[in-house]
Amino acid sequence: MNLARIKFFGLFICALCKVQTVCFEKLAASFDSDVSVDSSLRRIQRFMSEYLLDTDIIARFVFALLPHKPPYRLAMDRTNWKFGATNINALVIAVVYQGVAFPVLFKLMPKFGNSSTADRIELLDRYIGLLGVETIECLLADREFVGEDWLAYLNFHRIRYHIRIRDNFWIDIPRNGHRIKASWLFNHLKINQSEFNHGIIYIKGQLCYLSASKVKNKEGIPELQIIVSFNKPDQAQSIYKERWQIESAFKALKTSGFNIEDTHLTDLNRIDKLFALVIVAFVWAYKVGIYLDSINPIKIKKHGRKAKSLFKYGLTFLANALFSNDLNKFKDCCKFLSCT
Repeated sequence: MNLARIKFFGLFICALCKVQTVCFEKLAASFDSDVSVDSSLRRIQRFMSEYLLDTDIIARFVFALLPHKPPYRLAMDRTNWKFGATNINALVIAVVYQGVAFPVLFKLMPKFGNSSTADRIELLDRYIGLLGVETIECLLADREFVGEDWLAYLNFHRIRYHIRIRDNFWIDIPRNGHRIKASWLFNHLKINQSEFNHGIIYIKGQLCYLSASKVKNKEGIPELQIIVSFNKPDQAQSIYKERWQIESAFKALKTSGFNIEDTHLTDLNRIDKLFALVIVAFVWAYKVGIYLDSINPIKIKKHGRKAKSLFKYGLTFLANALFSNDLNKFKDCCKFLSCT
């Protein structure tokens, strides 16, 4: 990547933190550059249409910015939106950390709906190629991410996982050959109770462990949350709770942060570049929020939660520093990039 491209990256990400939208016209108007807005707009359009961006470079950059070292707890999930008749569907791997998930790798899929086993394996293979399987503490995923070939892949690579399954899944018990529904093992649980099954079982033809807790869903209806694990089923329920952090990250990329759904792009190659740039801006803002919270902690409300998220704390500070041209504030924001 030459100096001109690096400068463009800086201008684009700073503008993104200012206007907090991916609308090209607004971004171009916010470029801190001597050229005209029209010239900046054409520069953005040329980058999106012509430049071949290696998103593995972006992934390495994000890994260098992460606030902690491996092994990592990873979450896999999808986010999607629609522009006109075009469905935009992104499969994402994120590192979960203290209430947030940092998206590091993604794959845009030319279809709407669930990912395939091939999509998941391709994305996780990319992660392993970049960092190695030993950097994975465990993988967290929701009910979409279950299947015989997928579990076989995870088991073969000895990747620890905690993945939710539907409670009507059939399981096979090796010690007696019985086949039962997973829910039958845990129907006795009461609200907020949890339990793990001590024996190993077969699900989708693969050996694994089961645990469950009874929780209330969004509608307030009690339901079983059954988790399939490679090992450590006694920890599965508490660790799995961290999966929701990737949903908070998606919200930050969308309505509560950079409004990526505002894009009018429909070509997946162009959206791929835009998504990568938004992820860098997200990680930068969040790291600034972590730093600010260490010197001036966010107020805790009566219900015990922070008055604002670390991401929003950092993004607001960044925007103020950039709009006011406060050099000292901006230097504070940039020092987190020195690790690269």
